Amino acid sequence: MDTYKIPVIAIDGPSASGKGTIAQLVAKKLGFHYLDSGALYRLVALKTMQSHTNIHNTDQLAEIARNLNVVFKNEDIYLDGTIVTDAIRAEQCGLLASQIAAHPQVREALTDRQRAFCQPPGLVTDGRDMGSVIFPDAILKIFLTASAEVRAQRRYKQLKEKGINANISDLLQDIKKRDERDSNRSIAPLQQGADAQLLDTTSLTISQAQDAVLSWYNIISAKNPRLDK
Repeated sequence: MDTYKIPVIAIDGPSASGKGTIAQLVAKKLGFHYLDSGALYRLVALKTMQSHTNIHNTDQLAEIARNLNVVFKNEDIYLDGTIVTDAIRAEQCGLLASQIAAHPQVREALTDRQRAFCQPPGLVTDGRDMGSVIFPDAILKIFLTASAEVRAQRRYKQLKEKGINANISDLLQDIKKRDERDSNRSIAPLQQGADAQLLDTTSLTISQAQDAVLSWYNIISAKNPRLDK
């Protein structure tokens, strides 16, 4: 572990568990880069919808993934020069992204792009296979989760704050379906690895969850002083 020169904190977990929020806060606190891997799959989904590509045509989907014209700038995401930060957060886009992510060709096409985000002084990344597949040597792996009911409530609040109409019962059903699909897919299924710390945020505040991650990292970095160099 102490030979790993660029520290990576990999936070995996199910939809709406809060992993993105926590990952961003931890990255900002540590001065690390941040990668929202789910955004890449949502961008592929958005491009698929825009181009009217058949979601069962894996070759075309992989081609879209390889050739995404994407720019991450501050908190905005650009696709082909257009800001799509909010567009990719739509429920339809998220559901399609989950289906697309089940295709091995698409995941393979995005692997190198994700690993390229690993730059000094460090990286905090969130997704579903960050610790198991993309960054298996991450110095800290976390499986962040919460009950489906709490996650549905959080997603509902998030959408309402953006002025997007939503039905909490439908959101709960969608979350459960996505959990089942992500956990049972043949490639890189969503699961807690044996070397990942479990962080259940059902009854935690954002601040408490952030502090837990930082505490684990501080313990590791204290044992590996070269990580700070």
